[in-house]
Amino acid sequence: MAVGLWVAWAVALCGPALALQGGMLYPQDTPSRERKDLGGLWDFRADFSEDRNQGFRERWYQRPLRESGPVLDMPVPASFNDMGQDRKLHDFIGWVWYERQVLVPQRWTQDQGTRVMLRINSAHYYAIVWVNGVHVAEHEGGHLPFEADISKLVQYSSGELSRITIAINNTLTPHTLPPGIIEHKTDTSRYPKHYFTQKTEFDFFNYAGLHRSVFLYTTPISYIDDITITTDIDQGTGLVNYEIAVKSNENFDVELLLRDKEGRVVAKGMGVRGQLEVPNAQLWWPYLMHEQPAYLYSLEVTLVVQTGAGIVSDVYTLPVGIRTVKVSRNQFLINGKPFYFQGVNKHEDADIRGKGFDWALVMKDFNLLRWLGANSFRTSHYPYAEEVMQLCDRYGIVVIDECPGVGIKTPENFGNVSLSHHLEVMEEMIRRDKNHPAVVMWSVANEPASWLEPAAYYFKTVIAYTKDLDPTRPVTFVSNSQADIDQGDPPLMFSEEYQTSMLQQYHLALDQKRRDYVIGELIWNFADFMTEQSPLRVIGNKKGIFTRQRQPKGSAFLLRERYWKIANETMYPHLAVTPQYLKNHFVYSLV
Repeated sequence: MAVGLWVAWAVALCGPALALQGGMLYPQDTPSRERKDLGGLWDFRADFSEDRNQGFRERWYQRPLRESGPVLDMPVPASFNDMGQDRKLHDFIGWVWYERQVLVPQRWTQDQGTRVMLRINSAHYYAIVWVNGVHVAEHEGGHLPFEADISKLVQYSSGELSRITIAINNTLTPHTLPPGIIEHKTDTSRYPKHYFTQKTEFDFFNYAGLHRSVFLYTTPISYIDDITITTDIDQGTGLVNYEIAVKSNENFDVELLLRDKEGRVVAKGMGVRGQLEVPNAQLWWPYLMHEQPAYLYSLEVTLVVQTGAGIVSDVYTLPVGIRTVKVSRNQFLINGKPFYFQGVNKHEDADIRGKGFDWALVMKDFNLLRWLGANSFRTSHYPYAEEVMQLCDRYGIVVIDECPGVGIKTPENFGNVSLSHHLEVMEEMIRRDKNHPAVVMWSVANEPASWLEPAAYYFKTVIAYTKDLDPTRPVTFVSNSQADIDQGDPPLMFSEEYQTSMLQQYHLALDQKRRDYVIGELIWNFADFMTEQSPLRVIGNKKGIFTRQRQPKGSAFLLRERYWKIANETMYPHLAVTPQYLKNHFVYSLV
């Protein structure tokens, strides 16, 4: 069992690392914007043809999908793999087709000053989108959002249904992120004709489908395209640096109001860039590091446009946490105070829904994190849903934000084609998550084959592209390896008792070093998760401290005791913590 594990890190301590083109603000309802959630049942069909291209040959996108042949009702968001009893669908590799007919609100379609957008928050892996048979978008990458302006396609369609068709291909190649290869089995004495398998070098199941929300949303024709926030602190005064990107062909003004939790205006600004000063600012602190963690202000940005027809405005509200992040010698500092990462590595994974977003599951996980005394997690091995990042801001859970750079093991994975896509994915991830106070670090890869000759140039380029601070500072981070478990006494390998004993040995070593140079420990893994079938994995990876159904194992109780003890020693000794204090302030305690 390896102790160190991880990762090629880019310590980009959250700021505008890139000159990004175009924003990706999360859709919201404001006085000038509306959104329509397209979650629910969609028509679904997998293309089981030998070359997986029947849908394109027959142009399934040109007419209702039901007219092409049999369809299934498929929930969105969800992975399609576990929705039936057909193993062919569970293991399917190739093109699948989703379709939904939508009635666009009349007020959206008849107003020439309204821009109608279609946003897909996650389609794994490669997606092509049509609206009423017209191609509107393509996107590569399964974990980040993309969108298309469909205003002209739905104008004057009052009372008529608009048909949204999405084709998704989950095939992984040496140049995708994560990478994979297709192996064609040509021995007809052992395999059926045209039989192939998908081979990958990562240890989780390659779930596919529309994993997150699909939205229609509106903005005015002149609109706020992007907002970039960085924060600092000067002797108790919070500094909020802002840059607003606007799309408009007219003269405009930008007004900003920063409100506290009670709605009081604490700072005002004008223009597309500047700095707001907040005297005696309430800072954003991690969970268990302050008696009032995760304080969020609201930045209300208003665009006022002078047009020939009068004044048009667009309003967007962004949560803002005022905090600083720095690396100083052998410490990781949040708001100038040492922060010790005590948390987990996770997966977006659960029974039936696969990697599909589910509010009940998300809230269960967050309640377990707080029960555990965890203050952080890594988004292994891909960016998680935006709603999860928003909750981390809200609850004070610190995030190491990881791109899908897992399974990078062959020289071909390090070529220029792969590098170009890797940079594009990093750019999309930072564009989406740059304003979250919970995000303190970018992870550029997990366990790559760094010993291969092209790896040094490859990761030097990626890190240079993403860094804000010097990534060579001497800090050490440990992601604990765990043992797959069953039950047994004495504690033999693969037993739950062995898992607990193994952790106890890790903790002895960590306690010797965490005051010198170790700045954190994240357990692998939060919960059991599904993998490809193999003799080494009996229905998934069992290294979680919780089962896949989120029931705690013995190791969860051991870790809970440890994390609360560390928090009491290192995070808030100044609070004179008592059991009653913990019960009153943090709810999830040892009490």
